[in-house]
Amino acid sequence: MNLEEFLQHLNSGKEIIANSEIHQYMSYLADEAMKLSDELNHKYNPPKVVCELFFKLINKPVDYTFKLFPPFYTDCGKNITVGKNVFINSCCHFQDQGGIIIGDNVLIGHSVVIATLNHNQDPNKRASILPKPVKIGNNVWIGSNATILGGVEIQDGAIIAAGAVVTKNVEKNTIVGGVPAKVIKKIEV
Repeated sequence: MNLEEFLQHLNSGKEIIANSEIHQYMSYLADEAMKLSDELNHKYNPPKVVCELFFKLINKPVDYTFKLFPPFYTDCGKNITVGKNVFINSCCHFQDQGGIIIGDNVLIGHSVVIATLNHNQDPNKRASILPKPVKIGNNVWIGSNATILGGVEIQDGAIIAAGAVVTKNVEKNTIVGGVPAKVIKKIEV
């Protein structure tokens, strides 16, 4: 198993069977992510070093306009894609094995959780994992303590209210809030 095969399997949406080779590779990547996260989170790093560490964590280049306030937590890192002029505030948790794609000009508030994995509902297969991506469009603002679940697409210009739990797609230029999140209003542009 290598990273390319791993990402191909996850991005296909196929179930990850408990204790399979791919499941074991997930554990290997989690260990790597914890080491890099420790370096990122437990001492002051200038912004340039934060970008370099985030680049190592996601294994993809990040634009010089990217800004992150640690601490930041992920249990993989390798399935995150970040656009230009993205700001991620402190204490965010990204469970990215299912894929997290963040567009340009996105603001992510304190303690946001993005979870792209779910478990099989069958009690006999509960340890097996089902990946689904989260896609965040351009010019999106996600408020503090929001939770975005796997399979959700947040379209351009949307706002996710603080504390919202987003379980369904969010239309362009709308504000959603609540548990589960519902449309509060349309944004006039």
